[in-house]
Amino acid sequence: MKSKANSLKAKPFLKWAGGKTQLLVELEERIPNKIKFTGNIKKYVEPFVGGGSMFFYLKKNYKIEKAYLFDINKDLILAYNVIKNYPAELIKFLSKFEKNYLKKDPDRRKDYYYRKRKEFNEQIKNFNYEKYDYRWIARTAYIIFLNRTCFNGLFRQNRNGEFNVPHAFYKTPNICNAENIIAVNNVLKNTEIICGDFEISERYITKDSFVYLDPPYRPLNKTSSFTDYSKEGFTEGDQRRLSNFYKEMNKRGAFLMLSNSDPTNEKEEDKFFDNLYRGYHIDRVFAKRIINCNATGRGEIRELIITN
Repeated sequence: MKSKANSLKAKPFLKWAGGKTQLLVELEERIPNKIKFTGNIKKYVEPFVGGGSMFFYLKKNYKIEKAYLFDINKDLILAYNVIKNYPAELIKFLSKFEKNYLKKDPDRRKDYYYRKRKEFNEQIKNFNYEKYDYRWIARTAYIIFLNRTCFNGLFRQNRNGEFNVPHAFYKTPNICNAENIIAVNNVLKNTEIICGDFEISERYITKDSFVYLDPPYRPLNKTSSFTDYSKEGFTEGDQRRLSNFYKEMNKRGAFLMLSNSDPTNEKEEDKFFDNLYRGYHIDRVFAKRIINCNATGRGEIRELIITN
């Protein structure tokens, strides 16, 4: 396994609504000059890792001495830790899922998907996220399988923590991408992966740490709401709590970058984030809406990138 080659190939192993792949050029432009000039990040902290687009991009283009990735979604963090520690075992599970799924006709694929979704949701009742056993690997295989065969590649949970995205037919979904799993495993070396609310990342942030914050976006309107990446959701109160966290980490001397929706897309007078982050650099950039089921709602809209 060649470390450098595999690191360059690594990309998000899950499709993730709100992923930042399309914004990477804009984010790169705003990386602190000290990091650009040296090509080195002594400490990288990401309190809402999600699909990890920014993390994988930085690992490809910069030297990160130590990284700390957080998310409140237990299943997501479980998947990162399994890939970090048990990639070969995971590949075996996924290969079996892929083989069983692809050999079926469309109707039987749909039945297979809903059977696996039900099994996945039933595991919640007595699943131990704290102590490793073989079921961690199986559950991660379920996560990736469902993500690759569900509608729009979403990861969404209801208030009971159940995965509730419907099936979608793709002719040849890439369920077991063994090469990328090995590459991601390589990239996750010198990386700590921690489950919890964004505020627990505070203890890892020091002067000159680079912190990228990509919280669940504030919905632009009632019909566009999609914050249920985890059963906890993310409210306007949480957005305010995050802005206070941002201000405290700024005082600590960290390099901060935050992305969110731009409420002025819908209401020009809605200055929610302009008010919360007054005094910081607020840039409006364009991105394509990708989770709206109505194709007419997928045009370019403005998003915010806020830096200190």
